Amino acid sequence: MQKKVTKAVFPIAGMGTRFLPATKATPKEILTLVDRPLIQYAVDEARAAGITEFIFVTSRGKGALEDYFDRAPELEATLKAKGKTDLLELLQATNLDSGAIASVRQNEALGLGHAVWCARHLIGDEPFAVLLPDDVIAAEKPCLQQMIEAHAETGGNMVAAMEVPAEKTASYGVLDVPSAIGPVLPVHGMVEKPAPGTAPSNLAVIGRYILTPQVLRNLESHQTGAGGEIQLTDAIEKEIAAAGNVYGYRFQGRRYDCGSKAGYLQATVAFGLARDDLRDDLEAFLYDMLAMRQAAE
Repeated sequence: MQKKVTKAVFPIAGMGTRFLPATKATPKEILTLVDRPLIQYAVDEARAAGITEFIFVTSRGKGALEDYFDRAPELEATLKAKGKTDLLELLQATNLDSGAIASVRQNEALGLGHAVWCARHLIGDEPFAVLLPDDVIAAEKPCLQQMIEAHAETGGNMVAAMEVPAEKTASYGVLDVPSAIGPVLPVHGMVEKPAPGTAPSNLAVIGRYILTPQVLRNLESHQTGAGGEIQLTDAIEKEIAAAGNVYGYRFQGRRYDCGSKAGYLQATVAFGLARDDLRDDLEAFLYDMLAMRQAAE
């Protein structure tokens, strides 16, 4: 029987330079997608999957992320006094229980592998999840929940994967997998940011992982890889030869890269159109904008 996955690591130490000047004084993960910050989408996905311990890997200036999930007694009291029960319930849904969040500092930006390694003492000797808040996934069943259900059958290490155009594989970690139908695929190899034309497939790793503690031990050497950084992909790949227990999971849903401005805007439109209270006005606005653009051409 596989150990239940109850801990999740959220690497959030980055400076968010692609969103300057907005991120000069505000952590990128607090930027809102419609009316929820990016970090809440990741935390809510983890909660839906049964995660009960949330580990934030942070850096200087990220205190607002922990404060966000804390209680706001004055605001709650004000909403209660004014009878705004809907808003009160919405606010209380962002609270996490005492002790549910722990944070560790990544003092140097040495790569994703290093960020995950920083959480080693809080992970201990049990499987754990990693969620990158930049990757927001719209899915009927949350992506991590899909993976944890599959992981209960396979054990080992599992990475979320999606198909990308061949010309974009150089921006991802890419899987060497058999040509097979189905969501779970045994991984024969992983290549981080392969040179153009050398990718073993077009199946790319995105920001959801379920990992064994051995991956943390593999990171102990602090070996650098692509870009001169300590790559999480390299530590996972070692388990392919050592244990043969790495799987790619083709999730059901759509991923938005909210670490880029274009992806962030696309997600804002998509999530806005999915909201009953926003759809009609937003749809009408988009039609008007498109008509104006076509007329100008």
